[in-house]
Amino acid sequence: MEGDASDSLVSIKNIERELICPACKELFTHPLILPCQHSICHKCVKELLLTLDDSFNEVGSDNSNQSSPRLRLSSPSMDKIDRISRPASQRRSLGWRGWKRNSLTPKTTTFPCPGCEHNVDLGERGINGLFRNFTLETIVERYRQAARAATAIMCDLCKPPPQESTKSCMDCSASYCNECFKIYHPWGTVKAQHEYVGPTTNFRPKVLMCPEHETERINMYCELCRRPVCHLCKLGGNHSNHHVTTMSTAYKTLKEKLSKDIDYLIGKEGQVKSQISELNLLMKETECNGERAKEEAITHFEKLFEILEERKSSVLRAIDASKKLRLDKFQTQVEEYQGLLENNGLVGYAQEVLKETDQSCFVQTAKQLHLRIHKATESLKSFRPAAQTSFEDYVVNTSKQTELLGELSFFSSGIDVPEINEDQSKVYNNALINWHHPEKDKADSYVLEYRKINKDEEMMPWNEIEVCGTSKVVSDLEENCHYAFRVRAYKGSICSPCSRELILHTPPAPVFSFLFDEKCGYNNEHLLLNLKRDRVESRAGFNILLAAERIQVGYYTSLDYIIGDIGITKGKHFWAFRVEPYSYLVKVGVASSDKLQEWLHSPRDAVSPRYEQDSGHDSGSEDACFDSSQPFTLVTVGMKKFFIPKSPTSNEPENRVLPMPTSIGIFLDYDKGRVSFYDMDHMKCLYERQVDCSHTMYPAFALMGSGGIQLEEPITAKYLDYHEDM
Repeated sequence: MEGDASDSLVSIKNIERELICPACKELFTHPLILPCQHSICHKCVKELLLTLDDSFNEVGSDNSNQSSPRLRLSSPSMDKIDRISRPASQRRSLGWRGWKRNSLTPKTTTFPCPGCEHNVDLGERGINGLFRNFTLETIVERYRQAARAATAIMCDLCKPPPQESTKSCMDCSASYCNECFKIYHPWGTVKAQHEYVGPTTNFRPKVLMCPEHETERINMYCELCRRPVCHLCKLGGNHSNHHVTTMSTAYKTLKEKLSKDIDYLIGKEGQVKSQISELNLLMKETECNGERAKEEAITHFEKLFEILEERKSSVLRAIDASKKLRLDKFQTQVEEYQGLLENNGLVGYAQEVLKETDQSCFVQTAKQLHLRIHKATESLKSFRPAAQTSFEDYVVNTSKQTELLGELSFFSSGIDVPEINEDQSKVYNNALINWHHPEKDKADSYVLEYRKINKDEEMMPWNEIEVCGTSKVVSDLEENCHYAFRVRAYKGSICSPCSRELILHTPPAPVFSFLFDEKCGYNNEHLLLNLKRDRVESRAGFNILLAAERIQVGYYTSLDYIIGDIGITKGKHFWAFRVEPYSYLVKVGVASSDKLQEWLHSPRDAVSPRYEQDSGHDSGSEDACFDSSQPFTLVTVGMKKFFIPKSPTSNEPENRVLPMPTSIGIFLDYDKGRVSFYDMDHMKCLYERQVDCSHTMYPAFALMGSGGIQLEEPITAKYLDYHEDM
């Protein structure tokens, strides 16, 4: 018997790898079964959903900038966890509907399974719709008991100090010593009929209940969804059209299949052991081949180093030789000029010759001396250095070699280089990089590399991310910086050369997340707002046709304003949007709360915006004046053009009209009172000016005639679609 117990202990310890949660890497605690049939701890599911929920909130400037005007929510709290666990139907009954702004409900119940990395959808009921894996929980408990061996389970009801428990009640979910069990389960009472077992910490219900219909027992098995269901699920629930069997039939079938497969594996134990031995040999061979490949790589690089050292020595010798030659020339010239000084060299010698009184001797010596003095005199009149100081001809051009060395890699063995799709790659709050690879050379995985490009062109190290698909979201990038991205493919143990680099420029400030305000000043007769409140359209509808009768008496169509639902009171913020190409006239910018009140309460009928005070059209920041202290700035966009407002330095129309960017960005520095307008495609500033930020500032938009504005959607992590062959 002792031998059997020892064998049981060893076998239960050998399965530890199967009892580890793929998320927390610890033993399972209250494991839940995901739709992909993998298990995960209950607390890990909640933490994953909270992390995804926070990732949505981080796209706003409140998380990326301490100076954001938004209120901060304390992260993960029990209240927040409870909201995630609560069924969708219950959340809707409390008023949490769809895209309701400022809702504290997580925006998604979809997350990647840590086991298979595929996307799983928890459905309407969220965590409450998942089954608890009691079988796995029981095995984990047995493993814990085997691991801690003599560690006792203490009584839950004893007064301190607690006694060692002798039995556990499955109905009460508690452990008792002998005395406490007699007290709480007296003879002749209902509790005396409770089911009790040996000491344990794993309490499981006697009957498995349906998570969809909490009062119904599980008594059927859906073969399509591969999960237990109750009779209500089959009658009118999600499984009404699915093929189901009785639980006993499913139990018998699955147990027979599992037993048969286990028997097959046990019968192949010898084959498995031989394959393990073969794998161990392959591991040793791989180790040797890897070391040999490293030695060969080191040899190749050492040859390159030798060539570089040789070329370096040759170049330095040439520079030293040229430097010595030039210095010698300069030294000779210096000595010649020093001879021209009084009592030095040539001048001193000439002064001594002048002292000669014998005419014949003087003439004999002075003739040659005069020629030297005349030459020195001419050199003074046209001074020219004997050599050049510049070494421009000795600058080593390594650009081509640097590019080649940057592409230095292993032989690709026919694997094509992946290409980054510039049209589908962009940067906003995060960077989204997309690439494609020929289908015939589909890789097993990819490595995305990126690095910051310094203004001094300093070579920064590459950051690497391993990716299974052909797109990746890169976060934690610095503001107002250039980043280089490149990707290479891996097929087996072979990698391709790196792709051509893509350079992206991050926004100058944290991204400010907001939606269109559907209440303040929103004219639902002229403007159409979508459900997400991130797109607005202006329609020239029936009301404008009726008003057209007044054109002969000077009727003008007024602007329809719409603003962001969040104001700014400090800090730096950046947001972007797209103006539809068919738009006739759209104004975009910022405005203070008091100026918006003035605009939104002004008459909208029969008043020409040309003469309406501060309407934002012509009389505003564009044409009427250039007031550096005005509490708003709006620029005009329309007819596929971007119109820069007039300024004292540039009034020419050709300098003020630019092609309309695909996406327009606005950067507001509230503390410095400055607003800038950007071409998002190139992150280029088109126009900037001072603005009075003494009040709360709001993103402001105005439309006239047909037009549309779409706010840029923050870039968040996207995962592979979940596909599994059922």
